[in-house]
Amino acid sequence: MWSISIYTGQSPFTLEPMQREPVLTKDHVTDVPAAFVADPFWLRHDHTYYMFMEVMNVETQRGEIGLAISGDALTWTYKQIVISEPFHLSYPYVFEWEDVRYMLPETLDAGAITLYKSEEFPTRWSRHASLIPGRFADPSIVRHADRWWLFTCPTPYQHDALQLYYASELAGPWLEHPRSPLITNDPRRARPAGRILEFDNKLFRFAQDCVPHYGSSVRAFEILELTPSSYDEVEIGDGPVLKASGSGWNASGMHHIDAQQQPDGNWLACVDGRQ
Repeated sequence: MWSISIYTGQSPFTLEPMQREPVLTKDHVTDVPAAFVADPFWLRHDHTYYMFMEVMNVETQRGEIGLAISGDALTWTYKQIVISEPFHLSYPYVFEWEDVRYMLPETLDAGAITLYKSEEFPTRWSRHASLIPGRFADPSIVRHADRWWLFTCPTPYQHDALQLYYASELAGPWLEHPRSPLITNDPRRARPAGRILEFDNKLFRFAQDCVPHYGSSVRAFEILELTPSSYDEVEIGDGPVLKASGSGWNASGMHHIDAQQQPDGNWLACVDGRQ
């Protein structure tokens, strides 16, 4: 159903596939029976790319967090499941802060947005803090203007709302923004679709376009204003930055991107698509 590929380009909003076939599929998973792989996030450390992804376990019918590694971002080796819980996991938003690696996955049935901390990177993770109580999809975090900001979807089955929270410290306390919910009743731009970017002194977020169905395409937005009292954004371009190709591994949809700028100025992104 879902698989993972690598895109490249001079901008995170004008990307093209690096090769015809996906770099990771369910068939690469070796330690559990997998229905699909999706929601890739990555970090680069010591010339190695570490990609974390949702692996849908056929036996448990729950998502788990898997790991793959690569030296060139093109040829990947699946390693293992690194986080498995008695509830569904997906969207492993991995990031670094003060030389520590954290992960903020989707934890719908845990009762709260749950932050994980790396005990031994990249394979050992532990629950570090419960940030916001409730059931939220695709929590997406960014550090900006000496604060933490967290965008998340409170309607995980309608995909049509977006809430915003902020905190001074990573573990909280977290406060809901006075403009939140930022979006209601709009499945075309509400649900987060990957890492929030900060470059050229600007902030950008990606959102899933869930029309006509969940996971149809990805849109990009520039965040024009983000303070504890205000918020404003504008869409970039005239339509999706990632969309279904009509054939092959991403024939019917794309719904995720983690784009990172490389030393040469170009961009690499891990993305997913549905056949």
